[in-house]
Amino acid sequence: MDSNLKIPNHVAIIVDGNGRWAKERGLSRLKGHDAGFENLKEISKYIFTKGVKILSLYVFSTENFKRDKKEVDHLMDLFVLMFKRDKDFFVKNNIKVVFSGRDEPLPKKVIDARDKLALLTKNNTGGIVNICLNYGGRAEIVDATKKIISNGISIDDIDEELFSKYMYQDLPDVDLMIRTSGELRLSNFLLWENSYAEFYFPNVYFPDFKAKDFDEAIFIYNKRDRRFGGIKK
Repeated sequence: MDSNLKIPNHVAIIVDGNGRWAKERGLSRLKGHDAGFENLKEISKYIFTKGVKILSLYVFSTENFKRDKKEVDHLMDLFVLMFKRDKDFFVKNNIKVVFSGRDEPLPKKVIDARDKLALLTKNNTGGIVNICLNYGGRAEIVDATKKIISNGISIDDIDEELFSKYMYQDLPDVDLMIRTSGELRLSNFLLWENSYAEFYFPNVYFPDFKAKDFDEAIFIYNKRDRRFGGIKK
């Protein structure tokens, strides 16, 4: 990759297409999720080597609980496995892991494994992985509003900067948002944080989203003329 390319500070990925990837190969949807989880670690590691500082991953939405119970249970088991199995990976690579989303109705085993991983990596400084689990963009805005009200903050003190600090995580806005699988929707993902992000929709399922695909995303990002309210930055 060209060393002169501008690298986004915060990249967000909607992890999409696992089920269709499996179906096209005559496999069960569960096998597609397995393949997607295996790719998560590898592509995350590569993205950080390119100079990205923050990576937000949309791995399970609040609406995903409406899926078949067998599929949901399998995903919950995968989350526990990933949080436990890959803890050494995050420590070794100095990556801090944070989580965005609601607790309810996550199983206790997922919450416990999640919290242990966050605690273990809280002092890491080599990059941040923001795992959006049981996450919804509208829910985040509602929850932020409730926290502001419960803290008794004066209406005159509420502005965009303050509101941002009440999101699930106090992180900079997204620069580049990628949704794999070719779908052209945000699907309730980081609605506040994606306000001025550049969007990229590669026609590749997430298990097949590799280093070369991310490099292509960076090339496309560098061709964009980013403007904020008409002002180029």
